Amino acid sequence: MPTVTDPGVTESSKPSTETVHEPELFAAEVEMEKKSSYLGVFIMVLALVAVVGGTIFYFFKTAREVLTQPVAKVAINNILKAQGEGKITFSVGTVVSSVNEKPNDPHYKLLAKAGILEVKQKSYNTIIATVTPAGQKLLGDIPGVEKGKSTDGYVMYSVPLATRKFVQIDKIFMVKPHLAKVDYTWKWEPNRLGKEFDASGDLVHSFNTWDRGTLIKSYGVDFYSAAPIKASVVLMETKDGEWKPYVE
Repeated sequence: MPTVTDPGVTESSKPSTETVHEPELFAAEVEMEKKSSYLGVFIMVLALVAVVGGTIFYFFKTAREVLTQPVAKVAINNILKAQGEGKITFSVGTVVSSVNEKPNDPHYKLLAKAGILEVKQKSYNTIIATVTPAGQKLLGDIPGVEKGKSTDGYVMYSVPLATRKFVQIDKIFMVKPHLAKVDYTWKWEPNRLGKEFDASGDLVHSFNTWDRGTLIKSYGVDFYSAAPIKASVVLMETKDGEWKPYVE
């Protein structure tokens, strides 16, 4: 005879699937949260390392872009060399006035007063210039003297008078990486003839104001015995690592 089963008793006696799996689901969620938390921390650590590393790299890179005094000195010496030296050019023989030759300009008279040339007036626009024995000796002692023929066929001399000499770097101010403003000091260093061509010297002062101006403008006369000169320049680092004057 079939047994009648109490539906309430039967239902309650069956194990609940939902109850059995709850702890496992909870543990899985906790584990996932832990992994997510670890991943977030890991990402934050990586980001921090990237920021610190980038900052260190920036300062290291910027430090290498700073212009140092030894490098600045090389750049300034190149600038002084490019600016050129004090120099006088003259011809000897029968020198006739032309576009290229001005025999009546005061430089021939100054060379004569300095004992380098003997000058005789042949006519209103012509002189006869001869190098004296003392002049020959002095010119032979000066490095860099050039002797040749001018375009007019005269024997021509080109004689250095003074060179620009670096004294010191006064200050370096980095405008930004690869760009620096340099304050420096330089001076003239005249040779024996350059001292005679000194604008503050007795020989030059023996000329009138107009002639002194002409000598300074066109014939190598300058204030060679003056105190060292202060100057400034903006330098830019090129792709090959050289520092050169900045041109906008």
